[in-house]
Amino acid sequence: MNRSACLIFNPVAGQGNPELELDQIRALLEPTIDLDIYFTTEEIDADQLAQAAVERGVEEIIVSGGDGTLSAAAAAVINTNIPFGIISRGTANAFAAALNIPNTIVAACETILEGKTRTVDIAYCNDRPMVLLVGIGFEAGAVEKADREAKNRFGMIAYILAGIQELQNLQKFAVEIETEDKIVRTIASAVTVANAAPPTSVLAQGPAGIIFDDGLLDLTIVAPDNKAGAIAATFHLLQSASTGTATERNDIGYLRSQKFKITTDPPQKIVIDGEIVGTTPVEINCIPGGLRIFVPSVEEEIVTEKLEGLPHLNVEIKHSNE
Repeated sequence: MNRSACLIFNPVAGQGNPELELDQIRALLEPTIDLDIYFTTEEIDADQLAQAAVERGVEEIIVSGGDGTLSAAAAAVINTNIPFGIISRGTANAFAAALNIPNTIVAACETILEGKTRTVDIAYCNDRPMVLLVGIGFEAGAVEKADREAKNRFGMIAYILAGIQELQNLQKFAVEIETEDKIVRTIASAVTVANAAPPTSVLAQGPAGIIFDDGLLDLTIVAPDNKAGAIAATFHLLQSASTGTATERNDIGYLRSQKFKITTDPPQKIVIDGEIVGTTPVEINCIPGGLRIFVPSVEEEIVTEKLEGLPHLNVEIKHSNE
C-alpha cells in the first residue's frame, strides 16, 4: 500500500520553471506516495494549507518552496509528530543546507522516499514559527533590499549586493538582551538569534557551531565601530564558519540560551527566516524536538582531500619502516 502525503507547492519560489519542477516531483514521488497537491497563492499561505492538512489527519506533509514557505508550513506541524518533507526551490535554501538536506529536487525526493526522520528543534519569535534565525538590524535591512525582482534576476547574489548597499547605511543601536539568568546591554549593528544556520548565514556564526537539536538558541552580536570594521567582522565570521572555530574579535559576542527577550533603542526591523515581519521588541523561545523531518539515511561524505587536476602533480606515498 502506498504512503500518502499532502504536498504544499509554492509556484513563485526560486528561479526555475514551476510547472516542470512540479512534474519532476510528481514523477519521482507518485509511484510510491499518493500526493494531495495544494498551491500557495497571494491569498492562501503555506501555514493555512498545512494547518488544514493536519486537521484532515494527513500521514505526511511535504513542502516545496523557499525558506519562508518552509517556515510558514512548519508552524502547523510543530509537536504533531507528522513527518515533514523538504524540497527546497528558493533563493537561499538555508534550512536545507543547515540540516544537511539535499537542495536538488532529485536528491530531496530520494531523501523523502527513503523515509528516515530526525527530530529537530524549532522556535517561536513573537509567536511566529522560526526554523532558521531571526535577524535584527543590518541583516533585516539587507533582506528588505533584496526584493523579489532582485532575487529572480540575480539569485543568491541579490543578498550580497543588498548587503553591500546596506553597509552604506550602517547604523548602531542600543540593545538589551534578557535570558533566564542574565541581562546584557550593549551597542550593536546586528543581532542574530539562530536555531539552525548554514555557514552562509554569516552573521549567525559567532559560536561557529550551531546545533539544531540541543534545545538551545545561539545569539550573535556584531558591533563594529565603522564600515571597515563591519567588513572585517563579517570576513572573520566567514572564517569562523569555515573553520568551526568560535570568534575571538572584541566587536563580536555570542551567548546561548533557550529563551531571549530583545529590546532595542531605536526599534529595529526584524527578519524571520528571510521574511521581514515587523520591529523589535522580540521574544524568542526554543521548542526542543518540535519538528520531525525527513533526512538522508546516509550522512554525506566529508571530503578531506582533493589533489587531482593540479599542474605537474606528483604524490609520493611514504612507507613505514616498521
